[in-house]
Amino acid sequence: MFRVSFKALGLALMAAPVWAADLPFEEPVFPAVDAAQVELGQLLFYDPILSGSKTVSCATCHHPKFATGDGVSLGLGDGANGLGPDRVADPKNLPEQRIPRNAPPLFNLGATEFTVFFHDGRLEEDATRPSGIRTPLGSEMEMGFASALSAQSMFPVLSADEMAGHYSENDISQAVRQGLITGPGGAWDRLSQRIEAIPEYRTRFDDVIGDKPIHFTDISDAVAAFLDFEWRGVASPFDLYLRNGTEMEPAAMRGMDLFYGKAGCADCHAGRFQTDHDFHAIAMPQIGPGKAARFESHAQDTGRMRVTGDVQDAYAFRTPPLRNVAQTAPYGHGGAYASLEAVVRHHLDPVASLRSYNIGQAIMPGFDAADMRVLNDPAEVDRIAAANDLAPVNLNDAEVDDILAFLHALTDPQSIRGALGIPATVPSGLPVDQ
Repeated sequence: MFRVSFKALGLALMAAPVWAADLPFEEPVFPAVDAAQVELGQLLFYDPILSGSKTVSCATCHHPKFATGDGVSLGLGDGANGLGPDRVADPKNLPEQRIPRNAPPLFNLGATEFTVFFHDGRLEEDATRPSGIRTPLGSEMEMGFASALSAQSMFPVLSADEMAGHYSENDISQAVRQGLITGPGGAWDRLSQRIEAIPEYRTRFDDVIGDKPIHFTDISDAVAAFLDFEWRGVASPFDLYLRNGTEMEPAAMRGMDLFYGKAGCADCHAGRFQTDHDFHAIAMPQIGPGKAARFESHAQDTGRMRVTGDVQDAYAFRTPPLRNVAQTAPYGHGGAYASLEAVVRHHLDPVASLRSYNIGQAIMPGFDAADMRVLNDPAEVDRIAAANDLAPVNLNDAEVDDILAFLHALTDPQSIRGALGIPATVPSGLPVDQ
């Protein structure tokens, strides 16, 4: 592929830089989609019916206005009103806490290379499991999901902070708190019955699955089909360069040289979408409530270690893909950096950046002093720093600017807009976040 591509570009092979062999010329692979299923998934994605209190949809935290995120470092799910940075806690139904991790963008998740999901990889394809997927539910995981993307798309409905709701607030939150997730009477079954009871959804499911009862995997499969189809980003200037040799702007070309060469970015940000799908500790500042069980009192987020139990995985998080990265601020598992330049500079010397961090680099409406618990604890900061495995890189300001130009060249405007857009209404009749 390397030789053919460079011949097509009319470049002399002997003159090609060493890193050129690492350029991801191979086209991404996406599954075939069914139009009726995609349109059904679009409605479900924007419909608050899938939340316990019927007030939060998937789009609340993954909205096109904010490049499929929510535009803030750590969002508010159940118990809040508004959208993006304007979302505020409802004084009549206060959230228990912020969502502890940044809402990741949704671009290209249907590509077959995406088999690991969430910042800590707690859901991933695993052929040794009966369901073919390893999840926090273990052996109790439902069978029949079409893909890992389908399975992951429905775990937020089980989260009290995201969509399920507070203790005893509704039948879904009650089921979740009692550990009733799968099977008859479980949270997923109850949500399926809600959808079954809405005539338009029943009619649309007839076109996709026939007249059999709606199972929760049917719902998640439809949402996954929509996610796959709606936000495919494969026509950025970088894609056009790889596909037909159309050169990017000079600064972006220089940035690509640095990204795949001297700066070593591609050591982790590899492949067509700039991710190795692996986990790395890079001393990212920890803000917010942390990832803790309700009975735990700390504000730590040890990342991958919470999944594997291996101390070697402490503070390691999944390498994020970089398609449309210039549009998807804030950055980091906790959204610690509001600007692309700030997070790039963090990579130049992660430990020094961690130790000099201030909350002004985040987008945190309603900031509370408790959001800095970890960073105000010298011992915890030392532990995050000690886990760092990213060596410092010496780049001057002009080189940083060139890398930023390359990262901007990963933007595909059509995928930012989306294919189908936001529906005016949804079958439940509930309000749609516009």
